Amino acid sequence: MEDKNQITKIELEELKRKAQTLKPLVRIGKNGINESVITEIKKQVKKHKLIKIKVLKSLIDKESKKEVINKIIDNTGAVLIQATGFTVCVYAKKIS
Repeated sequence: MEDKNQITKIELEELKRKAQTLKPLVRIGKNGINESVITEIKKQVKKHKLIKIKVLKSLIDKESKKEVINKIIDNTGAVLIQATGFTVCVYAKKIS
């Protein structure tokens, strides 16, 4: 069975270009990733498909960047487009 959110290399490059102009729609603070943050990410991805998430530096000091990204991806079903510094861009064609 094929993943509904699977994207091609060409789509990935186009999404990266689009992501550069986006403003962060979700900010993750010192309390980290909790149910309300996941709900907000799902809501924004459902509405916009491609979103930018800003992560507070103090959270990255507590948890690794990779852990934070994995929590976002695992809990939302979105696909990682780009992670630069404290900013993460995710995309989903369809969120359940």
